[in-house]
Amino acid sequence: MKIKSLLLVLIFGLAPAMWTQDKPAQAPPASGNQMRAEHRQTMMEMHKQEMEAMRADIEKMKSSLAQMKAVALTIRDPNELSLWRTNVDMWETVVTHMDRMQKNMESMGPGMMHGHGMNGPPPTPPTEKKPE
Repeated sequence: MKIKSLLLVLIFGLAPAMWTQDKPAQAPPASGNQMRAEHRQTMMEMHKQEMEAMRADIEKMKSSLAQMKAVALTIRDPNELSLWRTNVDMWETVVTHMDRMQKNMESMGPGMMHGHGMNGPPPTPPTEKKPE
């Protein structure tokens, strides 16, 4: 019984000490300005990646649309041709809209997207201190 008690005491006594050794050394907390700068840098990088991905998607859509237009030129049946033209017109509208949106988003930059439903809620305005 004494050995079991000793082992339990050692396990519970040494576990917290071993656990704290496993943790990496924490850096001192960053200042508010540094945190904001890091957040801004992260947001800029995310914005850049999103814009590149959107550009690539739009280019793929433009390529597919060009293929659809080429196929539509080969169709002889008037009913089927009408369906293809309607489909091409719809996708042309979507691609044009996405292209315009992508250019607008790119010109705004990452900070402007908060107010447009992107990247979470808009930043809270600073509170003003009223004289007492």
